[in-house]
Amino acid sequence: MERVPMARMHIDVKMREAALRVIDSGRWVKGPEHLSFGAELASYFGAIAAAPCANGSLALVAALRLLGVGPGDEVVVPAFTFIASATCIDQVGATPIFVDVEDEHMTMCPESLAAAITNSTAAIIAVHLFGQPVDSRVFQVAKEAGIPVIEDAAQAHGAMIGDTMIGSLGGLATLSFFPSKNMTVGGDGGAILANRSDLADQVMKVIDHGREQKYRHDILSSNFRLSEIQCALGSLSLVGLEKRVQRRGEIANRLRNACEGVAGIKAPSPRARCRHGWNQFVIQSNDVSGLQAHLNQHGIDSAVHYPIPLHLQPVYRNHSQANEGEFPASERLAQSTLAIPVHPMLEEAEIIRIEAALCSWSPSQSA
Repeated sequence: MERVPMARMHIDVKMREAALRVIDSGRWVKGPEHLSFGAELASYFGAIAAAPCANGSLALVAALRLLGVGPGDEVVVPAFTFIASATCIDQVGATPIFVDVEDEHMTMCPESLAAAITNSTAAIIAVHLFGQPVDSRVFQVAKEAGIPVIEDAAQAHGAMIGDTMIGSLGGLATLSFFPSKNMTVGGDGGAILANRSDLADQVMKVIDHGREQKYRHDILSSNFRLSEIQCALGSLSLVGLEKRVQRRGEIANRLRNACEGVAGIKAPSPRARCRHGWNQFVIQSNDVSGLQAHLNQHGIDSAVHYPIPLHLQPVYRNHSQANEGEFPASERLAQSTLAIPVHPMLEEAEIIRIEAALCSWSPSQSA
């Protein structure tokens, strides 16, 4: 039985032709593909400007540098997310301040955010986790406190709050184009989006050694550039993004229906008046290991994202918030969530197999 994978790469003739075209051009970095891809990203996400870069982790570092965040500053970040959302803060010399997430939607809790803000708070990193948009109140809290927001939209390409595209709500936003994301570039990749006019002309500088012109640098930075081949592939991927996000949503609705009435499984709940990006379909269960074994028996891959909340990661062992019980929702979700396939390359027979496996699950099977 062929397994149902968590992700499956799409490769077509246009992608091969684009890669060969760039190779034959002899312009492999800092060329027209980079400029056009940046403009296309800004247009799609509704940003003022965008700069493709090497990966989503470096995009976060670059965004913090653009805001001037450094030693003595605090940056608020959810405790339940990928590690890069926090380590970028340490890399600019600032201190991550963790806050809890909402049980229902798994994103930053606005009340926890408000309680964490101090005179040292220099920025907020709002993570649209798994494709779920954060509560819009996060932006209101930030506005009232006069604190800039960086949207970590690595997993939320195509998600929306109301009619507004994720990536256009904060002063800055970052994207990841890792192969499992909603759009890709043939390897690692990312981007920075600017929604403030005073930062718009800075995003291209910060990914290129802070360069204002050749051998003149006015921002402390490094080489975060994305290659011309990857930018060309990214442009093609962006063309089909809307269709893929819609397909992910269709599959997610079927999986949500399959979970209804199944004991021991809680399906993810899209936030009201929002479009979920469905980068991951993450269910909750009080028996994750048993459910994972059940899916494995049906030839279905699954993954735990993320088994250790950030404040309990070994790298933060000396952090003032490194205490069990500090963030109950984050710690509970770390132990009770499981991601299953929802990617748009799933075939109909594979979707049916996932639906059947979910419907046939019973916690007693692993007792």
